[in-house]
Formats: sequence, C-alpha cells, structure tokens
Amino acid sequence: MRRLVYYVAVSLDGYIAGPQGEFDFYPMCEDMMAWINERYPETVPTPTRESIGMPLDTPNKTLDTLVMGRGTYEPGLAAGATSPYNHLKQYVFSSTLAPVDNPQVTVVDTDPVELVRRLKKEEGLDIWLCGGGNLAGQLIDEVDQLIIKSYPVIAGDGVRALAGNFKPTQFTVAQRQEFSNGAQVTWFDRA
Repeated sequence: MRRLVYYVAVSLDGYIAGPQGEFDFYPMCEDMMAWINERYPETVPTPTRESIGMPLDTPNKTLDTLVMGRGTYEPGLAAGATSPYNHLKQYVFSSTLAPVDNPQVTVVDTDPVELVRRLKKEEGLDIWLCGGGNLAGQLIDEVDQLIIKSYPVIAGDGVRALAGNFKPTQFTVAQRQEFSNGAQVTWFDRA
C-alpha cells in the first residue's frame, strides 16, 4: 500500500513559508542540492529541472503523486506553470480555483482525507504531501512518514508546518542526515 509522505522544509520556529508565501530565506548549499537531485528528483519542480540541467525525463524514485493546497499551488500558477510538477500526478485542494487545462493537475473541492485514502489503495509510488499547513493539519491522521528538512533559520512568522487542533501524534526517528549549511533532514515514521 502507498504511503502519504509529508516532505517539507521547516524553519526552527516551525514555519514552511513566510507570511507572503516566501521560501527563499532557507540557506541552500551545493551538497544538499546534489543530494535532493539524486535522492528525491521528483521534488524538483519541472521549470527548475530545466534551469539546473536535470533531464525532464529523470525518473521518479519514491513519489509519483502530489497533493497540495491552493496556497502551495498558486505561486507556480502565477509564474505561468499550470503544472509545476509535470512529472507527477497533482491534486490541488481548493474550493475557489477553476479547473486547470492540464491532464496532470486535478483541482479537488472534496474532503482531502477521502481522496488520500483512495489514492493509498491505488498502485504506484508514495504520495507527496507538498506543503500547506492547513492541508497537513487535515491529513495528519493519514501521514505515514514525515521527511523534515530543518534549516537553521528563524522565520518569525508565516505559514505553519501544521495547523489545526491540539492532537499529539507520535512518530519515531528513522534516519537523519546533516549538510554543510547546518540543515538536517530527518525521516520520521508513524509510531
């Protein structure tokens, strides 16, 4: 059965983006970028693949489907990318967005839990929960693995990694890796 994986960058104070959706404040480094490109190439947006010389047909290794909220989707849409991850099947949860004319993108205005449970039963690689603290909060009971890229930066305000009700949920550390910029990637499996 497929898993729902919340793979996300987080500041030390628990934000995934700034108040206006900014995410360029995370300190990047060559060894981390090379690791992401090798280990999780499917998480590199299609337009970025072109700019860094990654072949557009680079195969997905662990994920083949993406779920995201409107706030995560809109920056790419504003830049003209109706399918920011054209190498993945994408589901965008929104009650206000119009349908998108791209077979890789489906705008969904139904219960995200119901859709994720259905997707988990289908054949394929794992499902990427690609940001959106509200969506992550709604799907926390469905998250099988967290992959947290923790950066040594305080954001101060912005989009929380998880929003919702107080509901302690136990995960265990499965693996951790550190990079030259001080960032750590930690894999947490549902306990």
